[in-house]
Amino acid sequence: MALRAIRGATRLTADDPTEMAEAVVELVTAMLERNAIQRDDLVSMIFTATPDLVCMFPAAAARALELGDVPLICAQEIDVAGALTRVVRVMAHAEVHRRRADVTHVYLRGAEVLRQDLAQ
Repeated sequence: MALRAIRGATRLTADDPTEMAEAVVELVTAMLERNAIQRDDLVSMIFTATPDLVCMFPAAAARALELGDVPLICAQEIDVAGALTRVVRVMAHAEVHRRRADVTHVYLRGAEVLRQDLAQ
C-alpha cells in the first residue's frame, strides 16, 4: 500500500452555495469511485477555490459525504491574470494499491482545460 495524491477540479457557473455543494460532492465522489478509494483509505484533502468563489467553504460541502474524521482544509487559489475563473481544486491523499501512473485524476464541468494531459 502506498500514499498517493489524487488531483481533481470542477468549475461553477456562479458563486452559488447550492451549486458549490453539488459540484464538490460530484467531484469528490468521482475521485473516490474512479480510484476505488474507500473513505477509510483517505488521509486528508486540500481544497482551493479561485478568489471569485466566496459563497462557502468547499470542505464544508465535502462533509456531506460523511468525511467527518478526514482532515479537510481550504485555501484560496492564487489570483493569476487570465486564469480560469470559478474553479474548485482538490488534492486528496489516500492509501491505495495503485502505482502513481495508475491514479485517475478527475476534471469536471469545464475544468478539463486545466490539465488536458490528465483529464479523463
